[in-house]
Amino acid sequence: MTDILDTQGMFDVTSALAEQVFDAAVRARGLSDLPDRELIEHVVVLGMGGSGVAGNILAAAAGPFLPVPVIVSKGYELPAFVGESSLVFAISCSGNTEETVEAATAAAVEGARLVVITAGGELGKLAASWGVPIVTVPTDIPQPRAAVGAMAIPPFIVLEEIGLFPGAQQWIDFAVEQLTERREELTTEGNPAQELARAIGRTVPLVYGGGQIGATAAMRWKTQVNENANGPAFWNTLPELCHNEIQGWGQNGDLTRQAFTQINLRHEFEHPQVVRRFEVIEPLMDEVVSAVHEVEAKGEGHLAQLLDLILFGDFVSLYLAAQEGIDPGPVDTLTSVKKAVAAS
Repeated sequence: MTDILDTQGMFDVTSALAEQVFDAAVRARGLSDLPDRELIEHVVVLGMGGSGVAGNILAAAAGPFLPVPVIVSKGYELPAFVGESSLVFAISCSGNTEETVEAATAAAVEGARLVVITAGGELGKLAASWGVPIVTVPTDIPQPRAAVGAMAIPPFIVLEEIGLFPGAQQWIDFAVEQLTERREELTTEGNPAQELARAIGRTVPLVYGGGQIGATAAMRWKTQVNENANGPAFWNTLPELCHNEIQGWGQNGDLTRQAFTQINLRHEFEHPQVVRRFEVIEPLMDEVVSAVHEVEAKGEGHLAQLLDLILFGDFVSLYLAAQEGIDPGPVDTLTSVKKAVAAS
């Protein structure tokens, strides 16, 4: 597309996700003062917004293979069980996310083993004073949500080096390979992401995914539409929505058919019954939404397929912004809310 309004270069940084993932793995190597494997009973990831999604990615792509649980905590409060046996990743792109700074400070007080991932700010200063390992996020990335690779990948490497997730680098390499291939597809005129954005138009995306991989990807699609395209969007996951939300589409079809477009995010690691549930709800939803579209993940392994779905959705949100003449970088409303909270 030509003449796109993009003052912060969001298209370019999104296109470079493969390189960002590769670089993040390199940055995370060789940290000192990491805890011994046998001392860790659980992993906790602290973060909000575009930084916090890194925890969801770790839980979805590595969690099923780890001998200890991964807990994602988004907010001011630190889980009460955090202590000396906890490995805590505190992630804030700016380093000034007040919720993460407060929770990380509490973790340090409780004696948790901290690893901080940030570009600096208050969290960076605190981490230096605590003497804990720091993985730096490049400062030339315009928005936290555009630094998803820089923040999501370091925990995989740390867990590998501790001995909790052997072989993580191989899965990262597979992800880089798939992201490179998908980028070539999604940056040509008339590509599938651009066509899906055109199909969505001014309807509200309703994004469904199966299991943790699908749920994390669907949540990311929703927030990217919010921030890049300045539009509303909603997400849910199977099988959970089959126990509640599906009942709510039983009426008002004359309204919902004009307002919503459904996108199903599919991957090869879905439980067989999740596959069946997608089949069962399709004719039900087809009656109450404008259209139902499907995006199929590609790549080798959980991480590759999850990041592949994320990259696809990132481009869809950027194309939605472009076709409406919206600059996808600035988030003035979010900035004003943060300033108002800080001033109160």
